[in-house]
Amino acid sequence: MPTDTVLTLLAIFALWNGIVFCVYAFDKIAATQGAWRVREDTLILLAVFGGGLGAFACQRLLRHKTRKGSFPVLLPLMAGLHLVIILLIALVPDAVLHAADEAALLLGRLI
Repeated sequence: MPTDTVLTLLAIFALWNGIVFCVYAFDKIAATQGAWRVREDTLILLAVFGGGLGAFACQRLLRHKTRKGSFPVLLPLMAGLHLVIILLIALVPDAVLHAADEAALLLGRLI
């Protein structure tokens, strides 16, 4: 995988995590003001679909969702998983691309 592609993927990942951090921060502000809140399932989906690091950073920095439901377990877990994926993409991008191709082929056979 070309270096430009890897850098683009990392930039998209960083941007997405910045957006997720902002959504979690918005929810924290809304919670303190008694205003409209972001649904918990939306916050979880944002974390699961690539925003684990942003969600976890907001949890730690703003002390948001530290005791509620599955957030104390889910956010560190997603952050760790996403960090491993990013490190793999950065360090061995061709192996990750090959594994993704194989997974897509396998999934295609199952469906």
